[in-house]
Amino acid sequence: MNRLLDIQKKLLPELVDTMGMRYRILRFVRLMQPIGRRNLAASLEMSERVLRSEVMFLKDQGLLNVATSGMTLTEEGHNLLVQLEEVMKETFDLSTMEKQLASLFQLKQVVIVPGDSDDFPWVKKEMGRACVSFMKKNLSESDVIAVTGGTSISAVAEMMVPDAGFREALFVPARGGLGEQVENQANTICAEMAQRASGRYRLLHVPDQLGQGSYKSLIEEPSVREILSLIRSATMVVHGIGEAETMAERRQSPADVIDKLQRKKAAAEAFGYYFDHSGDIIHKVLTIGLQMEDLAALPNVIAVAGGSSKGDAIRAYMKQGPSEVLVTDEGAAKTILGKADKA
Repeated sequence: MNRLLDIQKKLLPELVDTMGMRYRILRFVRLMQPIGRRNLAASLEMSERVLRSEVMFLKDQGLLNVATSGMTLTEEGHNLLVQLEEVMKETFDLSTMEKQLASLFQLKQVVIVPGDSDDFPWVKKEMGRACVSFMKKNLSESDVIAVTGGTSISAVAEMMVPDAGFREALFVPARGGLGEQVENQANTICAEMAQRASGRYRLLHVPDQLGQGSYKSLIEEPSVREILSLIRSATMVVHGIGEAETMAERRQSPADVIDKLQRKKAAAEAFGYYFDHSGDIIHKVLTIGLQMEDLAALPNVIAVAGGSSKGDAIRAYMKQGPSEVLVTDEGAAKTILGKADKA
């Protein structure tokens, strides 16, 4: 297969380009169906004229249904797309990049989806779908699944579907709320994920960031202690990785903390910990929820983050972070490996 793809790239590069374009169309329709042609063209940044001819071809091949309500994949189209995924990974060298990242960060598995979520926001949903697929394959009886907040984990929740294994799972937030938009808070994402999966959930009704006195008082509350015990017994953790400065602003951190992060060149944030480019912890926010020492003992810790702009943050966290699995996109992977080649 690899040899044939190499020959095609050299002798028929336009064939690979056309296959890639049609693959993108099918992927987006799967995510957003039913979808109209105008919205599809805008989302893929294609002219309606070019898209029209591609849609007609895919319809004639029995891969798309076209109706007044919008386009949807046929069963044959869905099956072909599943088969195409591994082929396209080879075509775009994503399988090679997955192995390189797994080796670089000593990870159990890396999953890279095509595209850059900075350029195409729908790629984030593809990361969500890939994460859900990994979760389903690694479910065990009576799983406790802890999830953080953020847009990447929100995309995982959006792509969640009912599954027999998830019905026995208990979803819990990995931390309190950041005081950000409610749809991106861990509690909200936890509840949505459980409801879409037909599973159960428990919530943690405390702020993410606390003073020392409030922290000591809250963790002594019986209801908080109970949910914290559940969170620390998690058998699967799904979390995002943030850019340090962005996360400090979202937390409305005081000026002295932001100055410290800038002086020490903070690059990444996860679970209230800030990391520099070497992966060293340079600042910690007092939070209620999972701590780094908890993560080291937990199985199936899955990081989900993508976009070329997040490459440095992912690289910084992954150097010493306890995650075993990384779900990312092509944009972030290329940024990370570009830096790795120069290291």
